[in-house]
Order: sequence, then C-alpha cells, then structure tokens
Amino acid sequence: MKKNALKLSLAVFILALACVCAWGGEPVSDKLFQVALLQSLMQGEYDGVVTVGELKTYGDTGIGTFQGVNGEMIVLDGVVYRAVWDGSVEIAPNDETVPFSNVTFFDADIKAEHMNADSANELKSILTSIVRKHGRNQFYMVKVTGVFPSILVRSELKQKEPYKPLNDALKTDQREFTYSDIRGTVVALYCPDYMDGLNTPGWHLHFISEDRQKGGHVLELKLQDGTLELDIISEFAMVVPNRESFNSKSLETDLKKEIEQVEGR
Repeated sequence: MKKNALKLSLAVFILALACVCAWGGEPVSDKLFQVALLQSLMQGEYDGVVTVGELKTYGDTGIGTFQGVNGEMIVLDGVVYRAVWDGSVEIAPNDETVPFSNVTFFDADIKAEHMNADSANELKSILTSIVRKHGRNQFYMVKVTGVFPSILVRSELKQKEPYKPLNDALKTDQREFTYSDIRGTVVALYCPDYMDGLNTPGWHLHFISEDRQKGGHVLELKLQDGTLELDIISEFAMVVPNRESFNSKSLETDLKKEIEQVEGR
C-alpha cells in the first residue's frame, strides 16, 4: 500500500509540474514531455490526448503511438512519422491525435562514433554504461544512426472499440518485419527506475530508415559503425486526459510482466 501511495503521490506532483511548467508554455530544450502513461495505454486507453500539431510544440525528437494504437511513432528532426501495420512509413497529419508519447527538443550532450552491437540487448548495455557514468537518475533521449546488418521491428493494426488491453491486442494484431543491411536511425528513450508506474524504466527503441520508408518498434537488431548522440534531460512534464475512461482505471496495478511482453523483452 505504501508503494502504491508513493507512486500516486509522485504522479500528482508531476502532473502539477506539467500544469505549471509545460502545458501552454514556451518550448524548453532540457525537458521531457510525456502524453499520458504507458500504464494507461497498456489498459486500453487508446483515445488521443493531444494532436500531432500540439505535440510538435513540445519536442522535435521522440517516440509514441497514435489514436487507436494506429502504428508506431518516430519523431525525428521535427517530423512526426507513423510506421503503419504493413511496415511502411508516412508523415502523420497535424490533426491526428496521440494517446501516448515522449518528446524533447534534442540537444546532444554526449557523442560517440564507430559503435557496434550484435543485439538489441548489447546496444542497451552500451547505452546503460553511458547512463551510469553520467547519471542514472536523469532521462535520456538517444539517436543511434548507422548501418543495421539486420533489424526486426513491429507495428500493429489500428484497434477498434471496445479496446482490448495492449498485450492482448498485440497477440493477434502485431506485424513484424526484418530488414537487412539497412541504414537508418534508432530513436531511444531511457527512463530512470523511479518512473515505474508512469512509464517503463530502462530503454524503449523505435527505428526509421534513412529513406523514411521503413520503421517500427525495435524488437532486435545488429548495429555496424554507428554514431550515438545522447541528450541528458533533467526536467519532466506530463499531461493526462480528463475523462471517465481514464479516471476509472486502476493505474496502481502492477503491469511489469505485460509491459515486458509488449516491449519484446
């Protein structure tokens, strides 16, 4: 009970911070802006909270999804891309709505070149070693650009009401794609451990090809001669929906196993 109370207290504090510092304010480069909670998305809260046009005022780099979980979001260089169920990529219109996302105005604080990894876990280990050196309790947005000898990504079919929990939806509606010798960029988000209950601690990776034709949520990869750029982020703001479907959800429910399934861990 104490742990759940602490999580709820943290959520209230962060929401208050969002109201004061983020929503309707000027863009701040060193701030992570979050739309809703991963935990609410996991429970089927798929209706949008902000529009794509509004989201772009809070960041030019990030990840997320769209109304009805209609594809995987990759935000890069100020453009919001959607990797749809067939693996193709399109630019999301400004009036599309967003039920969950994390964005920031990217400013590289750390750079490294000639990076190689034989798996997604190895890449995460490399990134985690950098995080531990520079501060494990900060947020990090990362861009990894290079050649991927192989990469496995997924997207999903758009969901229809009544919405199923996300892990149930992906059991039937997930679509996977493997690409070989493809150049592109992985956009990755790191959340510290104390974000458990608001997001998932650790890494979340999305990919888009250099020609902006292929992409999705990363399940596995190999990286060759990559360039890493990491943005250390020390501020956080969040907006949540004010509607009955959200307010009635039990967001203190432990969804770690379900999130691991969705993340492909």
